[in-house]
Amino acid sequence: MKKSTFMTSVAFAFVMLFTTGLCAQEFSNLDKSPMDAASFPSDYKDANKSIKVIYSRPQLNNRSLDKLAPNDKVWRTGANEAVEITFYKNTDFGGKMIEKGTYSLFTIPGEKEWTIIINKDLNTWGAYFYKEEHDVARVMAPVKMSDESVEAFSISFDDNATMHMGWDKVRVSVPTSSK
Repeated sequence: MKKSTFMTSVAFAFVMLFTTGLCAQEFSNLDKSPMDAASFPSDYKDANKSIKVIYSRPQLNNRSLDKLAPNDKVWRTGANEAVEITFYKNTDFGGKMIEKGTYSLFTIPGEKEWTIIINKDLNTWGAYFYKEEHDVARVMAPVKMSDESVEAFSISFDDNATMHMGWDKVRVSVPTSSK
C-alpha cells in the first residue's frame, strides 16, 4: 500500500511539473510607445466630448526627431497604428469643416510648418498604407520652437479646444471649434 501511494505521489508531481508551463499565461513585454488619449473637453468628469484622439507615444531615447519624424514625409503622428481622431460633432478643424465621425490623423512635418491630414482610412499600421486620395482635409500649422524638450510625443487640448502636439522642442497647434 505504501509503494502504491509513493508511486501515485511521484506520478502526480511529475504531471504537475509539466502542466504548469502549459497553463501559465504568456504576456508580451510592455510597449515602448504606450497608447494615450487626449480629448476636448479634457476634464475627465465631462462626458460630453467634442473630439478624442487615440495615439501612441514614441520616446526620443537619445535619437534625433528628424530621424523619427522626417521632414516632408507622411508620418503616422506617433508610433504603431495610425492615430485615430473622433469628432463627435461637425467641427471646424484649422479652418476646414470636418463631419462628425472617426478618421485617421497623419502629419507631414516641416521645418516651418506641418501639414495635418485627416484621412478616411482606419485600422492602418503606421503610414505604410496611407492613401492621399482618401484625405478628407489638410491643414497647415506653423511650427513653434520651445526652450523645453518633451521626451515622449504628446497631444493635448487647451481650454479653447486648440489641439497641441509636441515632441522634442517642436510645438504645433491646430485650433478647433464644434458646430
